[in-house]
Amino acid sequence: MSGKKTWEALDVQHLRVLYTLLSERNVSRAARRLNLSQPAVSIALKRLREIFGDPLLVRSRNGMTPTDIGESLFQPVKSALDQLESIVAHNSAFDPQQTTRTFNVATPDYLSPELLRDFMVNVRQKAPDAQLVLHSLGYRYDYDQGLENGELDLVVGNWSEPPGHLRMAPLLDDDIVCMMRPDHPAAKDSLTLDEYLALDHLAPTPYAVGQRGVIDTYLKKEKLKRNVVARVPYFQLAPYLVAESDMVFTSSRLFAEHYARFLPLKLVAVPIQFPRMHYYLLWHDRTHHSSDCRWLRDQFLLAARERFPAAG
Repeated sequence: MSGKKTWEALDVQHLRVLYTLLSERNVSRAARRLNLSQPAVSIALKRLREIFGDPLLVRSRNGMTPTDIGESLFQPVKSALDQLESIVAHNSAFDPQQTTRTFNVATPDYLSPELLRDFMVNVRQKAPDAQLVLHSLGYRYDYDQGLENGELDLVVGNWSEPPGHLRMAPLLDDDIVCMMRPDHPAAKDSLTLDEYLALDHLAPTPYAVGQRGVIDTYLKKEKLKRNVVARVPYFQLAPYLVAESDMVFTSSRLFAEHYARFLPLKLVAVPIQFPRMHYYLLWHDRTHHSSDCRWLRDQFLLAARERFPAAG
């Protein structure tokens, strides 16, 4: 079939089906992402094969594998869909007062509760009929895939090396302190390095696949080892455990200050020049030009500037 006839035979739905099939390499998963029935996707794949004169995807042990032609179409089809999304977004004004959209945001559980509260208040006041769903960045949560397939609109991160393939905007900076109960034997204004490393440390389990936290990354780089006696999967548990034990917990200052307001905790300076925690927003190219997602990002940035102007 000639190039002209191939173009005339394609429509946006064909492009969406082809892109999703090449991404998922599985008809059932593609159907779920597209909100279509499996037979409908199979029919669309049959038509695509006719248009391109190629199987595009063939069966394999792990599902389906793109043919050479199918593989070569992935980036052009993705670019075409991105351009179409950009055109629509450019011409479609987003009205937060009218939207009923559900926004999905993934955050680490040590992010400042005050910041999250202000962000949610901003969204609720300006988009009263929208729904906001927060997802925890747990160890097994694939935020990268979530952004790519549309399950997530936005991610808050603070890894030492942000993923280079995602869009990013700085959110706020924070420094690191050590929290302990006020009558802890080490509860004084300053600690030596040896004293700090020898304390009974409570530490978090990794919170993202393949990512170390700022503290663990720096200690490993400096060839320093603290005496970790326990680990917890949720940061919010740490202040309660520390307040009732001889363990200490090292975290961001904004997180520690929040819990020190209502728990018996003392914040002590750490004798290590940890780099400041740089929090940032991450999003995928697919939503970069989307007016509703751009509005959502602005609400987070506004909350950070108003709540912590000195940390911007």
